[in-house]
Amino acid sequence: MDFLDKVYFDNTLRSYLVVGGTILLVLLLKRYLSRYIVSLFFRVVKKVWKTVSKKSFVTLVVGPFERFLVLLISIFAIDKLNFPDILLYTLYGHTTADIVARIGTGIIIASFILLVLRMIDFIAFVLEEKTNLALDTRDNQLVVFLRDFLKVIIGIIGVLLIIKACFNQPLGNLLTGLSIVGAALALGAKESLENLIASFIIFFDKPFFTGDTVKVNNIIGRVEKIGLRSTRILTGDKTIVTMPNKQMVDSIVDNWSMRTQRRAEIILELSVKTPATKAENIIAETKKILAEKEPRLFSYSVFLKDISKNGMTIMAEYFTDAIALSEFDTLKQTINLQIKKLLEDNTAEFFGEPAVMVSNNNDPKQNQPSSTQINQPPQNQLL
Repeated sequence: MDFLDKVYFDNTLRSYLVVGGTILLVLLLKRYLSRYIVSLFFRVVKKVWKTVSKKSFVTLVVGPFERFLVLLISIFAIDKLNFPDILLYTLYGHTTADIVARIGTGIIIASFILLVLRMIDFIAFVLEEKTNLALDTRDNQLVVFLRDFLKVIIGIIGVLLIIKACFNQPLGNLLTGLSIVGAALALGAKESLENLIASFIIFFDKPFFTGDTVKVNNIIGRVEKIGLRSTRILTGDKTIVTMPNKQMVDSIVDNWSMRTQRRAEIILELSVKTPATKAENIIAETKKILAEKEPRLFSYSVFLKDISKNGMTIMAEYFTDAIALSEFDTLKQTINLQIKKLLEDNTAEFFGEPAVMVSNNNDPKQNQPSSTQINQPPQNQLL
């Protein structure tokens, strides 16, 4: 077998066959080797998270681990070969052998960083499943935020390691230079930095969660995603509004999803000529209407609120649980129609144009009758 000892490009044919056979064997056995090693690692993970699914773990980790294993063994095998003198050149003070070696090191680091990023995805997946089992699943948004944040940090570390390995730059000097550049970038990207800090405030202060319906700066919609820089809100027109996180922190946010009850208010503005007995009858009958809905109402009240030279104001107020808006509107419509029929049966007279108005104003001063209310047609508003 003397032909195996023949030298080609400074290496024997035997060496080429050993390296090629090693790489081929790894390619053939990569699936079995990676699954076996991942299964061993899964046993450790299972002790920490007992509810984790082996299938999900294998699905997320095996692919990146296969690539990392093949690249690692292949580069180590190729490194056993002698670099051919015929390909040995010097480029900008570095030999081609040194350049190839650094490229190989950079590939190993990059594949390892990709494996770590996939592990972060798996850990986030496990934590999401754990929070889904809890009664309050709104902490999922914190898991997603930390996942994205950690991936950015790991990515930066990976880039620094590649620069260190491939360009042989001291990390101390590199970090010093980056700190200066970072300070300049921070001044230039002041708003982005403020939005990043605001995202931490949102996640730890928790004024709203993903899926909540909020009103901020006259924009009403459901929070779709809270990112590192901005928050996305799906409006009633089915459009996505992107709001900077700093604005979400600095503005007044009305979180409708955190309400414990829904409130409706009905104002009946009767003419001053309306007899007291008729007003008493309207109040009593209105209470009966609300009493019939009592299983669905948390509480209610009907009373004569005010008497002025223009007339008298009867106010009915009721609360429901935090039911769906469509269900609340249906209930409100039923009550309004019954009260409208009650007024028709009692031939009630109104000052100005007849009006049955539902208001969402909590300010007692603004609930007072005004000239604009006198001339307005019936209104129904949700509080």
